[in-house]
Amino acid sequence: MLIRKTTIEEIPMLMEIYSRARAFMKASGNETQWGDNYPALSLITADVEAGNSYVCLHKDKIVGTFYFAVENDTSYGQIYNGAWKNEKEYAVVHRVAVDQKGLGVASFCLNWAYEQYPNVKIDTHKNNIAMQKTLEKNGFAYCGEIKLADGSERIAYQHCE
Repeated sequence: MLIRKTTIEEIPMLMEIYSRARAFMKASGNETQWGDNYPALSLITADVEAGNSYVCLHKDKIVGTFYFAVENDTSYGQIYNGAWKNEKEYAVVHRVAVDQKGLGVASFCLNWAYEQYPNVKIDTHKNNIAMQKTLEKNGFAYCGEIKLADGSERIAYQHCE
């Protein structure tokens, strides 16, 4: 597998992958994390234009996508019922979506992110059991809970040296 930045021309394919990911989440008991319309086309376009959207390729086919950037996420400024493993500069991973199950795409993407920057933070919904298991399997430790700008709660993880 290979990771590279997303091109503008690939946005329609990403939107299809996100649509299938939303359906998978709903079928797995996680109906509310992404709802019916997240992420919006405007958000994915902004991610691509900023150079923070990535695709995972397997045999020249896009099999996954995610957001990666070294940046401070304002939602991570305060953590409840726990603590971050450190307060060093970190990278974030958001909007992980896999189009082909069984290849280890999510694990490949998470490990790639950690190889780029060895202090990574990520969050997920309490009902997203599949992502929680994937994070823990790949060295991410549960750190506590955070609140997004809209007030919704997420559980937070960190992987660091």
